[in-house]
Amino acid sequence: MKREARTIKIDRRLTGANIIDEPLQQVIQFSLRDYVQYWYYTLSDDESFLLEIRQTLQNALIQFATRSKEIDWQPYFTTRIVDDFGTHLRVFRKAQQKVTEKDDQVKDGSCLCAGTAEDLVDTFFEVEVEMEKEVCRDLVCTSPKDEEGFLRDLCEVLLYLLLPPGDFQNKIMRYFVREILARGILLPLINQLSDPDYINQYVIWMIRDSNCSYEAFMNIIKLSDNVGELEAVRDKAAEELQYLRSLDTAGDDINTIKNQINSLLFVKKVCDSRIQRLQSGKEINTVKLAANFGKLCTVPLDSILVDNVALQFFMDYMQQTGGQAHLFFWMTVEGYRVTAQQQLEVLLSRQRDGKHQTNQTKGLLRAAAVGIYEQYLSEKASPRVTVDDYLVAKLADTLNHEDPTPEIFDDIQRKVYELMLRDERFYPSFRQNALYVRMLAELDMLKDPSFRGSDDGDGESFNGSPTGSINLSLDDLSSMSSDDSTQLHAYISDTVYADCDPYAVAGVCNDHGKTYALYAITVHRRSLNSEEMWKTYRRYSDFHDFHMRITEQMDTFVNPLRNSMRNVSNAVKSLPDSLAEGMTKMSDNMGRMSERLGQDIKQSFFKVPPLIPKADSDAEHCRVSAQLDDNVDDNIPLRVMLLLMDEVFDLKERNQWLRRNIKNLLQQLIRATYGDTINRKIVDHVDWMTSPEQVADSVKRFRDAFWPNGILAETVPCRDKAIRMRTRVAGKTKLLAIMPDELKHIIGAETTRKGILRVFEMFQHNQLNRRMVYVFLEGFLETLFPQYKFRELFNKLHSRSKQMQKYKQKLQTPQAPSLQRR
Repeated sequence: MKREARTIKIDRRLTGANIIDEPLQQVIQFSLRDYVQYWYYTLSDDESFLLEIRQTLQNALIQFATRSKEIDWQPYFTTRIVDDFGTHLRVFRKAQQKVTEKDDQVKDGSCLCAGTAEDLVDTFFEVEVEMEKEVCRDLVCTSPKDEEGFLRDLCEVLLYLLLPPGDFQNKIMRYFVREILARGILLPLINQLSDPDYINQYVIWMIRDSNCSYEAFMNIIKLSDNVGELEAVRDKAAEELQYLRSLDTAGDDINTIKNQINSLLFVKKVCDSRIQRLQSGKEINTVKLAANFGKLCTVPLDSILVDNVALQFFMDYMQQTGGQAHLFFWMTVEGYRVTAQQQLEVLLSRQRDGKHQTNQTKGLLRAAAVGIYEQYLSEKASPRVTVDDYLVAKLADTLNHEDPTPEIFDDIQRKVYELMLRDERFYPSFRQNALYVRMLAELDMLKDPSFRGSDDGDGESFNGSPTGSINLSLDDLSSMSSDDSTQLHAYISDTVYADCDPYAVAGVCNDHGKTYALYAITVHRRSLNSEEMWKTYRRYSDFHDFHMRITEQMDTFVNPLRNSMRNVSNAVKSLPDSLAEGMTKMSDNMGRMSERLGQDIKQSFFKVPPLIPKADSDAEHCRVSAQLDDNVDDNIPLRVMLLLMDEVFDLKERNQWLRRNIKNLLQQLIRATYGDTINRKIVDHVDWMTSPEQVADSVKRFRDAFWPNGILAETVPCRDKAIRMRTRVAGKTKLLAIMPDELKHIIGAETTRKGILRVFEMFQHNQLNRRMVYVFLEGFLETLFPQYKFRELFNKLHSRSKQMQKYKQKLQTPQAPSLQRR
């Protein structure tokens, strides 16, 4: 029997936009060809079944497109997806902390490794259920069988929502389409997006226009705690060395090749030393090592007081020692001086212009000066700044009989500075404190410990350097003894002429028609038990190059102190209206100072309204967006991204006065000047991303990735471990290199590095990447179908989670004794 053929018309319109429909139809065609037709034609040549499947897929896509047009995608892309990413990062950070704490308990703090990858993954999902409360995705992310079941269930729900009832009731049709979607499209896509190596390659591609810096590369090598990465780089360096040594080159190229060989030898040496340190268990926290060994750089107090990163550590120390009143007094006076100068200049300008004068400004300045006196110097002040009584009496007399000037506190401020500088309780002791070492690390002035790899294992030493970016080829100097009795002395002993061989001292010779002058340098090294002397020869260009390198190094040392914040006065001058909430706008746009300036100055210097937190939310055990008040909806995209920045760089954990207020100051600046503009750009970018042109481009990229030239892509060959490891190093180097110096000067170099490397490390775990993909997918579907209870559905699909069951048992356990007592 043969059924009479009937004509089935296929409408090729799907989304209403031809530029999207054309590539989408090709995706449907390729999917049917490679996932259905290749086996179906071995069973039957009746094409009705194929046409029905195609029609079913098209109906689902039409419903999907119709629903997408009705949704406002801006909240999802500007708030939900950023919140999901930030929360994922928060869970990862807390999991890292827990694993490290466990590891420290086992190894007594002698190693920084964060346990095994399995420990981190298990701990991650423990933290997830503690934060999410109602859901945990451990089974879906760690069990392939449970993952396939989850995708099947999810696809069946989607087909129920998107297909006509008749098509959905056809079980054979429904199961075929479900398997195509779940195993043919979604699962391979999730596998690719979750692969750490794919993500690393994508990161490198995204920032392909940025050049890798040698400094960032060496920092990554010295910071790496992955032996596989170090071995891969070392082996590649050895391979390149073998190739360069095999070259038969003469002339100008020989110097270039020699430099390349020296650089590769140094990279190989650093990798070998790092590997030896890790394998021998000698890996020690640089900050802990610096606190116990060697000499540290000296940062003057006046430099500390004018740098926002350094000031936070000195402030924490002064609070620990009870000397915070002196520091806050110095800062308050600095702010008062600048504000007073500015306001008096405005007043003088108005006098020159013949405008009406007012004594209101002088009155407010007097009130502010009296407030400072009462807060810090009067007998009622608590705590009270301790200075000579005659200076306090002189100031009180001036305040009673004269108009306050910008310099009215200068004598006492100078005494307070001297006290902080000389008193053993303050700056001298601060230089011996662990906070000082952490400050050097944030200023990038802490050099990594060197490992000499001696047989007895005593290879640890620490050497301070003006900057962490000092040219690494000079690190051989660190192998010298750190004994104070060792002395180096060098002087130019003679000037000679030589040819291109720098060690041919006799005669004058030409190199390509040029004659070079050489300087003979005699070097003496003396210690308690020995004395050595040797000669070396250098051209003038060598001295010039060395001078330029030293100049660059000193610039990197001074500029963070000089440029990040010239001084507190300049910061106050740029924003006089935000000083202690004490300046408000007058009708003539002149600033004025309120009487509250001196009353709460130490809490409100540079104070601006922070992001409004909910009163009943615990910042560490809730989602990132939970800190946004439901009633405050202005500039939400920007506000959520600022919260994400806090999470990346772990600013909340630091809980330091200046860092919090620097963040708040940045928020106020952005809101006041560019907040609305930035939000408009964010919203416009989302509109652009969801435009038909961009959607069509995304469909084309998907088509070309799965079916290049119309042919199903072959399984990507597995890249060997060495290539994957070198890709990790390249990705971290790229990320570190694109970080602007301004960010380091605001939040610290060490904090910047840790934040960037934490984000990178988060992407190196396949199971955690899967979790993030599923979180994004769940948020997408909840946004697409707001009228359906997708949140409850996902909670039910994840209800078999082992971590979820343990969490519920943990919640019930403490309640049992109280019930028994009742």
